[in-house]
Amino acid sequence: MADIVLSLGYSPCPNDTYIFNGLAHGRTPMAGARFSAPLLEDVETLNDWALQGRLDVTKLSFHALGHVLDRYALLRAGAALGRGCGPLLITGSGDKPVDMADWRIAVPGAYTTAALLLRLYQPACANLTVLRFDRIMAAIASGEVDAGVIIHESRFTYQQLGLECVQDLGLWWEQTTGLPIPLGCIAARKTLSEPLRAAIEAAIAASIRWADAHPAEGWSYIREHAQEMEPEVINSHIGLYVNHYSRDLGEEGLHAVRELLRRGAEAGLFPRIPDPI
Repeated sequence: MADIVLSLGYSPCPNDTYIFNGLAHGRTPMAGARFSAPLLEDVETLNDWALQGRLDVTKLSFHALGHVLDRYALLRAGAALGRGCGPLLITGSGDKPVDMADWRIAVPGAYTTAALLLRLYQPACANLTVLRFDRIMAAIASGEVDAGVIIHESRFTYQQLGLECVQDLGLWWEQTTGLPIPLGCIAARKTLSEPLRAAIEAAIAASIRWADAHPAEGWSYIREHAQEMEPEVINSHIGLYVNHYSRDLGEEGLHAVRELLRRGAEAGLFPRIPDPI
């Protein structure tokens, strides 16, 4: 019997290309199925596609997961979740309203966890502008917006533009809940059988083990998609976002996910939702 062919999407960020390198290039097996050529897109594009139900297996923000649990199931492997790795609310030196509630704030997507965290941290902040994550720092520096929530490699480079951190939203989350911050995850269609979803989960975990064991072999693929990122920033990015929670969420990770979704639903940002696993 021929293997089932599944569609797959993840971001070009180093943590995702690190995680999926082995799987995308046939270096790690997957029982009963195989992926077609993966689609690499910005996380908010992937969030939008998840809302449309476009892909069989996809990276998406935990915020977006709260909107699609009727059709997607969270996988325990491949997530970006941890401590000291959350989005940063940053601003520039230009004039701005005294009250943060009146600031024009850029977020890297309406369904990103960054946007959810900002709304949980400061519910009164409603003057939000959606910009692609790599445009936010320039928009602050130019005065197009008063502040922005940055993710990915921007957290390593924002000070080079003379910008300053108003609040580390991940640290706020950790201090408020005592839990690691759930940022992004991998989910699979619920129409796929449970054994197949388990096989996908196992294959992603195996792909991470391959990357851990073959750092030199994986570098060219990671570098290809990292655009202008410097090698030290790439390594910092991977070190921050690929950790033991990526290999398996574990009970603490699942507790953090449930708490984020509970708080988001309580704030009215999405309907009350079923348990993700």
